[in-house]
Amino acid sequence: MRIGLVTDTHLPSTIRDLWDEVRVAFTGADLILHAGDIVSPRVLDWLEDIAPTLAARGNNDSGWDDPRVEDVQRLHLEGWRIAMVHDMEPEERPIADLTQQYLRGEPADIIITGHTHFERLEYREGVLQINSGSATHPHLWSTRLGTVGVLDIAPGNITAHILRLGESPELKNPGRELFFDLEACQGNPTAP
Repeated sequence: MRIGLVTDTHLPSTIRDLWDEVRVAFTGADLILHAGDIVSPRVLDWLEDIAPTLAARGNNDSGWDDPRVEDVQRLHLEGWRIAMVHDMEPEERPIADLTQQYLRGEPADIIITGHTHFERLEYREGVLQINSGSATHPHLWSTRLGTVGVLDIAPGNITAHILRLGESPELKNPGRELFFDLEACQGNPTAP
């Protein structure tokens, strides 16, 4: 199963819709998860033209309701427990502390967050943490091409990529490409 990951779109702003590069990155996605700071439900509608979309409510997502948006999204897919919440800062705290504070103590194999506008892909304490950065405001810079994520899951295996969407004319994309493959970690005693 292929899942597109996006967060912190903050639209509309100086642009009305997401970049076409997001559509290209999510080609073949079975599901899209938006980790919050959507700002307008039209962003979810745009994403739903690509694949079914669910979202976590961000701190800039007040004043509207949408059945696709929850404070915490919990999914069980391909044998993996996935949790998505907008903000878990600081993300470096022990997984048990993050789980207790933000997930009511319910464990997850994959935790998806946003809020920071900085990409993160880290496997620790048997949990994969993913923050896809921001597709539109990477590293809190002005509106420009940023980053998204692609998560591929199957029973017993996970691969994840953070992808740079390219460069905007005369505006550098500060995002970093990152990659994770669980099979490469199989010798790790903390692997699920």
